[in-house]
Amino acid sequence: MEIWIYTALFAPLAAALFAAVFAMREKKIIAGVVNSALIALSTAASIVLLCNLGDESFSVNLLSWISVGDLNIPFGFVIDEVSAAMMVTVGVVSTLVHIYSIDYMAHDKSFNRFFAYLSAFVFSMLVLVMSDNFLGLFIGWEGVGLCSWMLIGFWYERDSASWAANEAFIMNRIADLGMLLGIFMIYWQFGSLQYDIVFAAASGTDIMVLTLIGILLFVGAMGKSAQFPLHTWLADAMEGPTPVSALIHAATMVTAGVYLVIRANPIYVNIPDVGFFIASLGAFTAVFAAFMALVNNDLKRIIAYSTLSQLGYMFVAAGLGAYWIALFHLMTHAYFKSLLFLGAGNVMHAMHEELNIKKMGGLYKSMKFTAVLMIIASVALAGIYPFAGFFSKDKILEVALNENAHILYLVLWIGAGLTAFYGFRLIFIVFFGRKKWQNLHPHDAPKNTLLAMLPLGILAALAGFLEEKFEHFVTKLLPEYAFDISEETVVLMVASTLGIAVFGIFFAFYMYIIKGGFSKRMEERVVYKFLFNQYYIPLLYQKYIVRPFELLAKFSWKNMDEKVVDASVDMIAALLARGGGKAGGMQSGNLSAMLRWMVFGLCVLLLTAFFYRA
Repeated sequence: MEIWIYTALFAPLAAALFAAVFAMREKKIIAGVVNSALIALSTAASIVLLCNLGDESFSVNLLSWISVGDLNIPFGFVIDEVSAAMMVTVGVVSTLVHIYSIDYMAHDKSFNRFFAYLSAFVFSMLVLVMSDNFLGLFIGWEGVGLCSWMLIGFWYERDSASWAANEAFIMNRIADLGMLLGIFMIYWQFGSLQYDIVFAAASGTDIMVLTLIGILLFVGAMGKSAQFPLHTWLADAMEGPTPVSALIHAATMVTAGVYLVIRANPIYVNIPDVGFFIASLGAFTAVFAAFMALVNNDLKRIIAYSTLSQLGYMFVAAGLGAYWIALFHLMTHAYFKSLLFLGAGNVMHAMHEELNIKKMGGLYKSMKFTAVLMIIASVALAGIYPFAGFFSKDKILEVALNENAHILYLVLWIGAGLTAFYGFRLIFIVFFGRKKWQNLHPHDAPKNTLLAMLPLGILAALAGFLEEKFEHFVTKLLPEYAFDISEETVVLMVASTLGIAVFGIFFAFYMYIIKGGFSKRMEERVVYKFLFNQYYIPLLYQKYIVRPFELLAKFSWKNMDEKVVDASVDMIAALLARGGGKAGGMQSGNLSAMLRWMVFGLCVLLLTAFFYRA
């Protein structure tokens, strides 16, 4: 199986290198086709590995990586039930996004550079997922962070894109410091960073040490998965090309934090209080982000806030110990959320890059295929039977009820209604609302683009029926989760969740089709403005963190760097220059003068020797 492991891992790297060779050429070449084919090859290899997994995992040590004293870390990879499921999810979405991007980015002068970055991201994500130790995971973790920075700021000529890329990079580096400290703690406690060694010894470790490790690792997960209060970068990251949003900020990179908690489940099983905190923060983020999506008018930001919300659901499941359910929702969410982003890309192209949904409307007649696919994704997001979101999201609410976490259940239940409302608010305004554009000729995307979206639509509709097989497969490695609630309770819960989701959809229909939206008076109210301005959190960060740091940096620059550091260096340079100028007189070429200097030097040497002996 080694050949399949290497193919799955290194085909994206080969794709990135191929496109990078021609990255500076303005005229596009066949990078799109070649890269898409290589990513598809990697996905095929991942599927082969998944289908051939038996009772034992596949592992391979590529080379000896770090060997210092007692520290021995191989560059090794493991293919087990969790990593294989993630590889296939990442691969399927990545392949379709690459194919979609061929037409979407066709007129961009940096077409080849885009594919180099995109394929490099897939390679980094696979390193993260496939590594058999925490340090290898961290290398992939930082790799996707770097690629994300390059892709968010892909159009670096725009100040907003550069700013958003830097915000994402810096905020994630702050969180990654916590994760790195957690990795140091793991080595200090266990003497190894290998998963199998660490997880085998976790249950016998001092609970305080294990708690600290769990908290530090979760800090890294908070940054990568944009959980409150490290959430602001995700919405701003929509400055990047839309395929980037579909791949990185919906389906893969932002789920890495959830993957970390799932992968480190032997640690979190022993610290249930930390797990409950993770679940509580996830539930808070779920409704926190959903409320922002209710009032935002930016097409991509609405979907980004939805991603924040759904990541919160995943953390609830993982925090409460239902690790396989968290992974299942991660998988189904990847399909319908990436489909929503790609559909948004079609709408943007049709509307000449317009993002304000209030300037759209009536696009169904011109974009029927895109509209149908986005409706399928929105129904799945709302959790309506029999679409994928129903099976995975409702299972998380069932977990909260099973754990007697009634407040968490109520919060998630409210979140389900909000999700349905803002999801169909977007659909009704964009496709069925009153036309608010003129002098445009919107049309659907090219056939190749739509065909790339079609498999995601099928998966968004049908992936939920894989629930039993998925559970049987991944619980060979992950802990099984037992439900103790009665069937009657489950039926009532499902009915109530479906009920609030359907109510959310009909309320969105009433508000935006029948009434034509909220009134101007409503939009001027304090609560509306509070949500529209993201609870004023970005403003608070700017005022109390960014601005003071900027003032401190300027003070240090003017008073420390220029007046102390630069002045000291300049003074030393001036003294040397002046001394060199004076010393130049010694080399006048006059024999008498040179003899006098020789006698003077001899006297200095004799005096030095005398005092030394004395």
